Amino acid sequence: MKKIYSLLAVLLLTIAATAQTLNVQVGNVTYQFPSADTGDMTFTDGTTLTIMNKEFTISDITGMAVDDSEVTASTISVVYDGTSASVTVAGDIAQYVTPTISGAHVSIAQSSDLATEITYNLSGESGDGEFYMEGKYKATIELNGLTLTNTTPVYSGAAIHIQNGKRIKVKVVNGTTNTLVDAASGEQKGCLYIKGHAEFAQKGTLNIVGNVKHGIKTGEYFTIKNSVINVTSAVGDGINCSQYFLMESGTITISGTGDDGIQCDIDDTETGSTGETTDHEDEDSGNMYISGGTINITCDATAAKGVKAEGDIRIEDGTITIKTTGDGTWDTDDLETKAACGISADGNITIKGGTIDITSSGSGGKGMKCDGFMTIDDGTITIVTSGGLYYNNGTTENKNYTGDTDNVDSDYYSSPKGIKAGLKTEVSSSRAPGGPGGGGPGGGGPGGGGPGGGGGSSSNYTYSGGLEINGGTISVTTSGTNGEGIESKNTLVVNGGEIIVNAYDDAINAAQDMTINNGYVYAKSSSNDGLDANGDLYIKGGVVFAICTGSNNAEKSLDANTEESHKLYIQGGVLFALGDLESGASLTQSCYSASSWSKNTWYSFAVGSTTYAFKTPSSGGSKLVVSASTQPTVKSGVTASGTEIWGGVGYTDATVSGGTTVSLSSYTSSSGGGPGGGW
Repeated sequence: MKKIYSLLAVLLLTIAATAQTLNVQVGNVTYQFPSADTGDMTFTDGTTLTIMNKEFTISDITGMAVDDSEVTASTISVVYDGTSASVTVAGDIAQYVTPTISGAHVSIAQSSDLATEITYNLSGESGDGEFYMEGKYKATIELNGLTLTNTTPVYSGAAIHIQNGKRIKVKVVNGTTNTLVDAASGEQKGCLYIKGHAEFAQKGTLNIVGNVKHGIKTGEYFTIKNSVINVTSAVGDGINCSQYFLMESGTITISGTGDDGIQCDIDDTETGSTGETTDHEDEDSGNMYISGGTINITCDATAAKGVKAEGDIRIEDGTITIKTTGDGTWDTDDLETKAACGISADGNITIKGGTIDITSSGSGGKGMKCDGFMTIDDGTITIVTSGGLYYNNGTTENKNYTGDTDNVDSDYYSSPKGIKAGLKTEVSSSRAPGGPGGGGPGGGGPGGGGPGGGGGSSSNYTYSGGLEINGGTISVTTSGTNGEGIESKNTLVVNGGEIIVNAYDDAINAAQDMTINNGYVYAKSSSNDGLDANGDLYIKGGVVFAICTGSNNAEKSLDANTEESHKLYIQGGVLFALGDLESGASLTQSCYSASSWSKNTWYSFAVGSTTYAFKTPSSGGSKLVVSASTQPTVKSGVTASGTEIWGGVGYTDATVSGGTTVSLSSYTSSSGGGPGGGW
């Protein structure tokens, strides 16, 4: 006992004389007390030493030393070294934490009295370790060159498990590479699990493998700025969060998932969405906000989504590349088919900028879809789908279905689409043969069934959401059977932008009215209509090149639902169409036609002082129809240059030479109803 008193006396004199640090070691945990902060130390009952309110049992102390090391207040350092780990605790927070170490498995419990943010710095390597922290006060986790695999869980199956419902800032330290792998068994929700909300920052790299469920799982919101996150495999989602997802910068790369790439849900499903709030304070919307950075996602799972929000999605900038390959599937709970999709929202989608590139090869796969309203103001969007229709009668899967769909109930199929917005919901029905609405995929609208019409229906529907395009460059290609280019399940309005659609089925379709006010619109279908509205179709402005299939006279370059007293209205703009117009059209602006046209040939189209040029495809409707504010001069076989549009298929402000003038006659729309608009 005298030796202990003597040792303490010497240590006290030493740290008092010089600005040094007292290190108290308990096993693999070292507590550091700076001399300037230590104050009085007490020794009680011959068994207890108290320093800065931290009590030590003398028999637990394995070493004490004084050195000149610097102590950063409110920090805990964890260093992994193979099968062991060491923990260093700053003296000011020593009384508020209880570290426990088993091999390289580290657990730290924060006291409920803690009122200071602690920074946990994690480094080193272990092939069988973990980090577990529980508490009720916000914290920072620094990943500082950490390689951690959890092989035999002691506290959790996760590599890092933060059982703390507050804000957790995750600093992926600049210039470091960090790798986390969770246990192959257990009940962990993610390889990196944070109960509260996570804010990822700094310019390091974090690699994740999720062996049981998600790669990264946060119980509340997820934000990222600057960091590089790579989820190389996960049984569930790559990243799964609640409340909202916000990305300002950085890079997220996800592959090898068994479900979605990134998914954001509403946390409180009973109360429902708060909607977007000021500065996202107390927000629980299920929304996703992307204002910058790079996202690369590959999803091979059945019906998987690259990016999925239970609320809205808003994209303002950044580069997003998504590839889905999974087929559709039959959902036995909801009793409906579901398919893969690049970007999917249960609410609205708003795109104000950025570059989006989506490919989908699975049956029924879609590029972008939302149940609410989609608004595209700017940006560059490229979507390619190659899968066919997915059909399942509830018991047997028939992928890439190519049979007769006239009597196929819509609950049992999922059509591939480039862009889909809004919801068309059947509220009552009295069906005649011809399937829902009298039409299967690619078929007519209400009153028209299957490709080109037929059948009938007195079904009643409600329509919600819709699509508005105000700017940007949009390119959609769908080559699989029944693949539709752009579809709104309600109204569709184009006010600007450049749109290029090459589709198997309808190129651009609206379940209600469609209006083209401005912009450059190229709409080509290889087996159906160019522009198809199940309500009225208005051409009021812009430059429109519409091409329908040349297989029969039932398909139209511009189609409206005359069966229910709707019409096609040509009121302005520049129109160049290959294929007949909907019968009974109202032509406020005169139209002209030629009985034939040449394939793969450049045509010029001069209106006043403006000249356009268009290259015809290898197939299309038999008739050439044009319209402008005054009768245009049309030539075929020209050589053209100018301001490129539609990926080189057309020019504005064109300079042309050569060619043969095309003889035009006044076009008069025939009366009477024709085949219904497509679904």
